[in-house]
This record gives sequence, C-alpha cells and structure tokens, in this order.
Amino acid sequence: QVQLVESGGGLVQTGGSLRLSCAASGSISDIYNRGWFRQAPGKEREFVGTISRSGHVTRYADFVNGRFAISKDDAKNTVYLQMISLKPEDTAVYYCAAASGCSGFGCVKSGSYDYWGQGTQVTVSS
Repeated sequence: QVQLVESGGGLVQTGGSLRLSCAASGSISDIYNRGWFRQAPGKEREFVGTISRSGHVTRYADFVNGRFAISKDDAKNTVYLQMISLKPEDTAVYYCAAASGCSGFGCVKSGSYDYWGQGTQVTVSS
C-alpha cells in the first residue's frame, strides 16, 4: 500500500502562483509514474500532468500551456506541482496519484493510477 498526502493548496489571485506537494509513504518501490489531476465543481476529474519514475519524462494536459511544472525529490518521496499564471478556471480540488505501472498516453488516464491522495483545494480569485 501507498499513502499520498497533498499540501500547498489555498487562495490566490489571478496571475498568482502556488506549489503543491505530494508526499508518498508506504510501499514506495511499487510506484512508477506519479500524476496530478483536478476536479472542479460539477465537472469530471481531469488530467493535469504526470512524471515518470526517473523524472526524465513529463507530460501535461493542453490547458497547462507551459504554466505548470512537475518535479520530484526522490530523497523525500515527494512530487511537486508548480503552478504560475493561475486563472480562475484553474480553481479545483487537485489530487496527486501514483501508478504501479503505466506508459505513454496511458498515464494520462485516471484509471491507470492505483493510489490517490485526499486532494487539496486551489481557488483562484478574479
């Protein structure tokens, strides 16, 4: 089992920045890709980005458009989502996830992930 705990959410103005963290514990060796998803009120959960186990490969949703960056610190078993130029439409609950195995475009699908955090609220005011 793997436990994921997100932190770093909050209220920010349009154009502001936030950095979300996702700390993993438990059977870390089971984890391959790590991902971020988000869910806005009344909408389905959507893919934000993913990072490979090596950290060398990242993939982002089109709406990110260079504004977000995922990184990882293996020593801390933590993955980060740095967000800049935030917009009101970025308002959502952000979830981190971990996959025991996925590749390529399979890693953009929520069904590919085995473990999920509890979510952290990000609110961008206009």
